Amino acid sequence: MKKPLLDDPERIRAVDKSGMIDFCINAATHYRNAAEIAQKIPVNNQKPDCIIIVGMGGSAIGGDLLKDWARDKLNTPIEINREYQLPAYAGKKTLVLVSSYSGDTEESLSAFLDALKRGCMIFCVTSNGAVLATAKKHKVPYLQVPPGMPPRAALPYMLVPLLIYLQKAGLAKGVEDELGEAYALIEKVSKENGPDNPMVENFAKNTAYHIGDSAPCVYGFGVYRSVAQRFKQQLNENSKTVAKWEYFPELNHNEIVGWEGRGEQCRWFSVIFIRDKAEPVEIETRIDITKAIMERAGLITFDLEVQGECTLAKMLSTVVIGDFLSIYLAVLREVDPTPVQTINYLKETLKANGIRDKILSNLENL
Repeated sequence: MKKPLLDDPERIRAVDKSGMIDFCINAATHYRNAAEIAQKIPVNNQKPDCIIIVGMGGSAIGGDLLKDWARDKLNTPIEINREYQLPAYAGKKTLVLVSSYSGDTEESLSAFLDALKRGCMIFCVTSNGAVLATAKKHKVPYLQVPPGMPPRAALPYMLVPLLIYLQKAGLAKGVEDELGEAYALIEKVSKENGPDNPMVENFAKNTAYHIGDSAPCVYGFGVYRSVAQRFKQQLNENSKTVAKWEYFPELNHNEIVGWEGRGEQCRWFSVIFIRDKAEPVEIETRIDITKAIMERAGLITFDLEVQGECTLAKMLSTVVIGDFLSIYLAVLREVDPTPVQTINYLKETLKANGIRDKILSNLENL
């Protein structure tokens, strides 16, 4: 009897021609490498009033994860900037962390230019491009990470250096201890959800199979707000599917009403609830009630039970499960996860407006 598609590693790799799944299998190694590289980070003793993380897409999600992790650990407010300009309050006492894997993202370059003009404290994480060249020219501290990956696969190199920077700057504590647990747990979930583990014992494979042709919605809460966001982004880019994310308790004040009376339309959607054995009772109750409402409406639902003890290990190991899931869904739909043709087309088409050339010219002449 022929094996199911997801239980045949050779057939998985035949679809995943560019080997996106290898970044999931080797995720723990990449996180360790990122931490080793980050030990070279130069840090001054200036204490910022606030932190702004500049980035887009796969380079920005590390900032979202950091912000959620830091919510009950840092006294310094953090904002993620996905705009061409910084917010009005940014100034000399603002720490701007420029996170651009390629180093050539138009919006990030524009915000970097804005930060230079305003005299902000700046630190850059990049693999190459105009961000690296500008940092060198203006003697802005930077960390160069390994090139050659899709930005979404470079998450370890875009997140861990930011965490270690904050620890070195005296703004955060316990980063390396939490990373230690994270490495071990990521190895564990990578084996549990890897291509060699059969679907019957594999959450990522099993969930991808049952999602089928539905549009997945991912619901998080607390520190899993950004984890749900990462799931959605990976489903978009790897699986080439429409997906959405929301978080508790906010979704109980709007999202749940959207499922009222939709009938057959609900069957085109599925929902993944991120659950934690330590979730507060007020959140547990909301999730249970919401799940019952959605199942009555005809939606397919799944519970993803988070593993681990410390916050960072829980978050990062769950991210890895989502990464695997998005690749398996791509394989089931017979699409190579790596190419992002629409994004590439958009970038090429946008060149005609001359904005990027103007930004580069301004950086060069600053």
